[in-house]
Amino acid sequence: MIAFIKKYSIPLIVMIFLAGCAKDQDMERLNQQQAATIRGLNQEIAHLNQELDEMMRSREELANAKAELERRLKDELEAGDMSVSMQDRGLVVTVQDRILFDSGKAELKESAKESLNKVAEIIDQKAVGHMIYIEGHTDNQPIRLSGWRSNWELSTARATEVIHHFQDVIGLDPRRLAASGYGEFHPVVGNESAEGRLANRRVEIVISPKKIGPVA
Repeated sequence: MIAFIKKYSIPLIVMIFLAGCAKDQDMERLNQQQAATIRGLNQEIAHLNQELDEMMRSREELANAKAELERRLKDELEAGDMSVSMQDRGLVVTVQDRILFDSGKAELKESAKESLNKVAEIIDQKAVGHMIYIEGHTDNQPIRLSGWRSNWELSTARATEVIHHFQDVIGLDPRRLAASGYGEFHPVVGNESAEGRLANRRVEIVISPKKIGPVA
């Protein structure tokens, strides 16, 4: 009996020891995995907090820009030629096309340039680095005599004309600028009346909370 115990006890002890070592190794690997997961989560939280802080600073800059625009554009706002609003997509300056362009044309009126200069200067001073999207809009009246193929081309050309003014005259960074034409397909009111069509013919200058990245 003693011989039997001696014969099998030592291997059994070795097996128990090895099992204990394996268990310790498994626990160590688990602890390492958990520690790595915690580090990753902490890094993600820090990144999200940084993004939140940047977004809050960006929104504050846009709020300051809005206040300055309202002060500098007081006459245009009271005349109904322009409006300023804070929206989900950013700070939006809406300019009625009647002060920017002649009917069916895409060349800026001289009388409109002073107002656009005010907008661009405030953007340059109060919203540094923010992306600026220029959007052209028309009513639903078809193009007849102006030479444009459709309202798509007219609205896009008008948006691009404003961008050229911002870049060429004011000197805004072209990396911040983007133009798009929506034709008649994003009206703010119905086109059934002359007043509605007048309101829909507009250029919107959208100062986005998004900023350009660092220069490569």
